[in-house]
Amino acid sequence: MTATDHDPAAPPTSRAIRTFHPRRGRMSGRQTDALDRLWHAYGLDVPDGPVQPVDLAGLFGRRAPVVLEIGSGMGDSTAAMAAVDPDRDYLAVEVHTPGIANLLDLVDRCGLGNVRVAQGDALDLVRGLSEGVLDAVHVFFPDPWPKARHHKRRIIQPAHVALLRSRLTSGGTLHCATDWAEYADGMRQTLDADPELVDAYGGFAPRPAHRPVTKFERRALTAGRPVADLIYRRR
Repeated sequence: MTATDHDPAAPPTSRAIRTFHPRRGRMSGRQTDALDRLWHAYGLDVPDGPVQPVDLAGLFGRRAPVVLEIGSGMGDSTAAMAAVDPDRDYLAVEVHTPGIANLLDLVDRCGLGNVRVAQGDALDLVRGLSEGVLDAVHVFFPDPWPKARHHKRRIIQPAHVALLRSRLTSGGTLHCATDWAEYADGMRQTLDADPELVDAYGGFAPRPAHRPVTKFERRALTAGRPVADLIYRRR
């Protein structure tokens, strides 16, 4: 590798640009209890600093196809998809502590043994995964960073897409959704430019039944912002 080559799996520098705002927020008593009781069994810390390898079979206690949920929010969608898809494991990564706690509560109440919850930078987590280990990556409603000077913080950009794609198995799916029209067009251009990804629908995809409608999406539609889905497969 020359000095000008880019390795998408390389760890970030100490001043790496983050694609998210770290947030904690207030938690209800139920959420606090869930976090205290369930984190040890279902949680995974993603530390800053050197990349930490992630053993998916050890994390889930079995070998099964794995879906990575980047930015799982309050966890309702992740829980709903995992509940009807027991043959696959779901690894949700989020930085919002109340959302993490809420998903843990849903995991407990719904008996979802196929869900684990990671807290930290999703890209650092992905760097710790081996290549070709993911059946799917979901990036639903990421921060659009609408100001032009902040576009460098968007998660769907060439280097990040190359990293995510490298962790997909052949035929694995990268599924993005956004209610921000300009970002949707940018996503499509970026995904089309990756030589190892194939557009499954030749453009924006019809809304897939497996992606639950969230409160966030309902608010977007009420505000007149149509939602765009993009589904690509690794060659």
